[in-house]
Amino acid sequence: MISKVYIAHSEQDEPLAQELARALWAVELESFSSLYRKARILSPGERIRFGIRQSDCFIPILTKEGAGSQEVNQEIGFAVGVDQLIIPLVEAGVELPVLIHHLQPIVFSPEAYEDALGKLIQNLRELTRLDWLKIKCPYCGEEMTQYISPQEEVERALLAGTHLETKCSYCQKNIHLDPRTFRPVL
Repeated sequence: MISKVYIAHSEQDEPLAQELARALWAVELESFSSLYRKARILSPGERIRFGIRQSDCFIPILTKEGAGSQEVNQEIGFAVGVDQLIIPLVEAGVELPVLIHHLQPIVFSPEAYEDALGKLIQNLRELTRLDWLKIKCPYCGEEMTQYISPQEEVERALLAGTHLETKCSYCQKNIHLDPRTFRPVL
């Protein structure tokens, strides 16, 4: 069962990592990264080792700029060493590091990062049970939890180019959700 995910990324890829963390939050998966400023009493190395060991899945974000990051490559090495499940998110044209070269990455282009996040969530749904969806209403700002849409419904919305529909349990307004990331769309 996957409940915690470690996100490895370079400093310049922080916006991509934050977007991934929001998508994981929406499907009730906890995320951790060495760049999060949690547990400041721990050294960066201790935060990395703790975060990777406590996670059920390791997701490195490898962009053209970030793939050469020494820290990201060390995190990959540690994750391989502790036998973590690794699902790489890789920008088109970037080669996987030698330790994970044999893995099947989810390839993305910067313009279609949400598509890659949708594929990642779909793969996570196939590996573990994701029952709940957290949504922050764009109208009233309240946070609510609902059952996640069945994968078949998500796939129908993707094929039709439409949104998923739900209703805020607080203000009762209809909310459209991006079927890839489950984020509200205005």
